[in-house]
Amino acid sequence: MLGLGPTELLIVLFIVLLLFGAKRLPELARGLGQSIVNFKSSMNTESNDDEEKGETNDSSRKM
Repeated sequence: MLGLGPTELLIVLFIVLLLFGAKRLPELARGLGQSIVNFKSSMNTESNDDEEKGETNDSSRKM
């Protein structure tokens, strides 16, 4: 895989802190969290739509 240990993660986080600044990090984290929530909800919506289509197709086949 990536093989990132704790030291490498700390270095990456320190570089991100230097690039964006301490004030901007909470905004970035909030935006990332909202993106993940939106992605998960859209995936659930699509899977529910697929299940409803499958139920419709199954009922039409029974007739």
